Amino acid sequence: SQYGEAPIQAFHAHAYDATMILLNAIDAVAQEGRDGTLLIGRQALRDEVAGTSGYAGLTGTLTCDEFGDCADPRIEVVRLDDPAAGITGLKANVVFTYHQPGGHVARAGKVCVLLDVGGANDRSFNEATLRGARQAAEEEGLEFVHIVSGAVSDYERNIDNFITEGCGLIITVGFLMADVTAAAARANPEVKFAIMEFIYFPGLGCDADVNDCYTEEGGLQNVASVVFAEDEAGYLAGALAGCMSQSGVIGSVAGMEIPPVVRYVTGYQNGAQWVHPEITTLNEYIPDFNDPAAGEEVARQMIAEGADVIFGVAGNTGNGGLLAAHQAGIVAIGVDVDQFFTYPEVASSLITSAVKNIEAAAAGVVHDYARGTLQPGIRWGTVANGEVGLAPYHDWEERIPAECRMAVEAAAAGLVDGSLSTGYTP
Repeated sequence: SQYGEAPIQAFHAHAYDATMILLNAIDAVAQEGRDGTLLIGRQALRDEVAGTSGYAGLTGTLTCDEFGDCADPRIEVVRLDDPAAGITGLKANVVFTYHQPGGHVARAGKVCVLLDVGGANDRSFNEATLRGARQAAEEEGLEFVHIVSGAVSDYERNIDNFITEGCGLIITVGFLMADVTAAAARANPEVKFAIMEFIYFPGLGCDADVNDCYTEEGGLQNVASVVFAEDEAGYLAGALAGCMSQSGVIGSVAGMEIPPVVRYVTGYQNGAQWVHPEITTLNEYIPDFNDPAAGEEVARQMIAEGADVIFGVAGNTGNGGLLAAHQAGIVAIGVDVDQFFTYPEVASSLITSAVKNIEAAAAGVVHDYARGTLQPGIRWGTVANGEVGLAPYHDWEERIPAECRMAVEAAAAGLVDGSLSTGYTP
């Protein structure tokens, strides 16, 4: 109550309202014993909290339950288990449903993920984001839903549906959703947003004259951007490719020419040239992440020009490049996730994958949201913090020459200590 009627942070308002609900319930069920002590029955207290209706607090008015039944709001007293914080069921947390400004019902604890048109089984970014977020939500006991977008034109409507359904955290995937995510975040400041693979800059997502988009001034104080140093993962992949190539020509089948893809390609080419200064690096950007036929055609042309290592950097389009390499009997490198598992049809040709620990990054967002520690701003994954790197060599474990392993290890060490640069500049 020390925060009065103008809490300095949103979670203070939540804590204030939860405390007041609990105090009101204690006042209703407490009885004075003969010796003057206050007697409170645990079950009576739970029942009183569960029956709370019409509470008007700092965060809104408690009137509706999760099913939209305004006559019987759902209140829960739940155990809070957080061994890392030394809490093992000794604390309680009051979770309640309330009307937010704007008329929709926002439910603390509902996690919603909006996937791109690549779908939930793209063997890449969408799939890993969904898997990580869903698992974390289950571990935290949070309600979870997801939608696969049928077309780019569906993004705004899908986010609006999430808002109407009362999602407390909305995770969107990819740069194509950047504008609609920013617009929804501004219109719904009480909802938390996280966007995978996009960074907002002044002039790109917020006014050009602000210092930081992720502030009240910038309007995105409820948004976290989850991004990765793809150039570092690409550099390691390039070092391996440059060492493994017998022809002196390697290729990369890239998707749209956007920062994450450009970072991958830049790192790949410079990593290969660090190992093999005379190597030829072929690359083509394809303006579609879901066209495997185009990726296969581009890779076949590179193979015809002598490429004996193909790096697929284009989602499902890149998968076409991996397939072409497999069919031609040359080696390939997957991207984003360990494609040895997600694309088993070409697993025997994959010497590794340049990976981003997307699953862990998405899970981390959900865990932080559940614990009330999700902060706005940019969350970077790097070689140093273990969120980018190379997947195991799998079937090639015994066939990767020692000098190539050592080259990859030296490149990783150089990136961590700063003695090597990927050559990427924004």
